[in-house]
Amino acid sequence: MTDGLILYVPGSVLILALLIKAPTLRRGWDQPLMRAVCAVLFAGCLVMFLAAPPTIAAVNRLTGITNFSAPLVYGALTAFSGSCVVLVLHWSGGPPAAVRRATRLTVAVFGAVTLLIVLLFVRGEAPVERLRDLDTYYANTPWVREMIVCYLLAHTAASSVMTVLCWKWLRRVGPSLRRLRPLRTGLALIVLGGVLDLCYLVSKWAAVGARWAGRDWDALSTYVAPPFAAAAALMVGSGFIVPLVGGSPAWRDYSRYRTLRPLWKELRGFASPSVMTVPLTWWSPIGIRLIHRESVIDDGILALGCWFDPGVRLAAYEAARAEGIGEPQASVVADAAMLAAAVRRRAAADLAGCVGEHREPADRGPDDPHRLDSRPLAELAREFSSSPIVAAVRRAPAEPEPAPRPWEGRNAPG
Repeated sequence: MTDGLILYVPGSVLILALLIKAPTLRRGWDQPLMRAVCAVLFAGCLVMFLAAPPTIAAVNRLTGITNFSAPLVYGALTAFSGSCVVLVLHWSGGPPAAVRRATRLTVAVFGAVTLLIVLLFVRGEAPVERLRDLDTYYANTPWVREMIVCYLLAHTAASSVMTVLCWKWLRRVGPSLRRLRPLRTGLALIVLGGVLDLCYLVSKWAAVGARWAGRDWDALSTYVAPPFAAAAALMVGSGFIVPLVGGSPAWRDYSRYRTLRPLWKELRGFASPSVMTVPLTWWSPIGIRLIHRESVIDDGILALGCWFDPGVRLAAYEAARAEGIGEPQASVVADAAMLAAAVRRRAAADLAGCVGEHREPADRGPDDPHRLDSRPLAELAREFSSSPIVAAVRRAPAEPEPAPRPWEGRNAPG
């Protein structure tokens, strides 16, 4: 069992990924992309477990056929290779008719190779059981030799195509777009897995070729290639999963839900009771919890409207621009600073007991095209919790009167 851990561990990780994605795969089973993902993960798990020496010995013993695992493992590896190509075809998109034709051709080619592997094994003779070095031991045996070459050629072609396509795609994806980061990460993992897989194939080809040349490089196939194969399967499987998880609506909702937490904590005390008393349980869907959190924040901002001081906003905007922050982000920083000042002033008024008094809205000062609600709440929450300019406003003395501008005293002469 110990000598199979190098393959059992990545196989278990792929099974875990398959179980995590099972609900999504079940709901989207009518979509070719989801079926391709399922095929890749399932075939990857199958290869990792079937190729482990303890499994090979058990299968041979149960079937009573010496080296029966050889066509089983090679066939599963060929199916995995074809599944990866099909998934890349669906993933990269294109005209549906062209994708369907390419998918059918890929399935037909790799299916034929799988069938040929079985036929060649049946035609050949492999009477001595080999758990780890069948490739090199039978490298010169008629028909079995051709079976080995078939699976190596199919796997080399699939791995090369997948790696090249993903590398070209990775170079086209913009690194600055946040929404594409899961895709870039997934492509990078697949490319890394492809490189590791090519290292596995180089080791295999070198060992088999050495046998053809009358030399003994069996250690490359027996000891060097398996770790490369395990790492490659893990990287490729993870690469296909990351974009589906990172780019899924549920994951985006959860990320946004976490980002809004600092702003929600500050404003929930100002939201109306009707918003705060909405019943939520720990098992409520993340989409519902996100909507509730956004509603609390919106209601809190509305309740603080008459405490906004445009002077604080203007000073924060100028300070942000002076630090070299771009105009869109500086506007969000200014909104967050004005909101922080309003929270501080409202809290001071609560302590003074004058919240019930009627207050006229503060003088809005010069017309400003950017209103507090002009930016997504996630950006506002991010600057509210991380901007040093906003932190300076929050540290200023708390008074129910119009908020002081922290930078005026710092910049005033003498």
